[in-house]
Amino acid sequence: MKKALALAVIGAGLAATPAMAQDTRAPGGLYVGVLGGYEGVDVDAADGNATASADSAVYGINAGYDLSLGSAFVGVEGELSTSDGTTSFPDSFGGAREGLETGGQYYIGARAGVALTPGIAAYGKVGYTALDTKAFTDSGSLDELDENADGIRYGAGLQVQLPGPLEGRLEYRRSKYNDLADAGQGDATTDQVVAGLALRF
Repeated sequence: MKKALALAVIGAGLAATPAMAQDTRAPGGLYVGVLGGYEGVDVDAADGNATASADSAVYGINAGYDLSLGSAFVGVEGELSTSDGTTSFPDSFGGAREGLETGGQYYIGARAGVALTPGIAAYGKVGYTALDTKAFTDSGSLDELDENADGIRYGAGLQVQLPGPLEGRLEYRRSKYNDLADAGQGDATTDQVVAGLALRF
């Protein structure tokens, strides 16, 4: 399902890529927005012998600044979001705490893009991200462990100018995290497809 959603976003970008008009200009300026969509999380055991996964919703707010360079743009962006994915390893898991719950997510990074047609632009992004995690046992026999895991996020999307100062987005991004709360749990990966609405100043 996650691969299908990513391919859908990429396909939408290809479908919106006619020859660029000479008067096409990329967006610029400050913006603030809201977003929401789907998240899939996969967690690998530290020894590589087990995996766990879950699906959930993700939603949040973002803000940034784009510098227009004619038909291209570069920018910086920050985001605060949250999800409620909860994974549980199978009985073959050798760690102390088999469950992991995801929470707040924090992102700051750079993005760059190009105008495809007047009012439509494609972009890519990359940056630092952190994820609040909670490791637990299904039986409650051990105390819960909280940890803020570091990672990297990269992604791509389309943005469309709407009436007035509004702007719509469709974006796919993948984040990879390490140093989870329980030592028996290795790395976590999230795949997200989100839609957003922004107000540009």
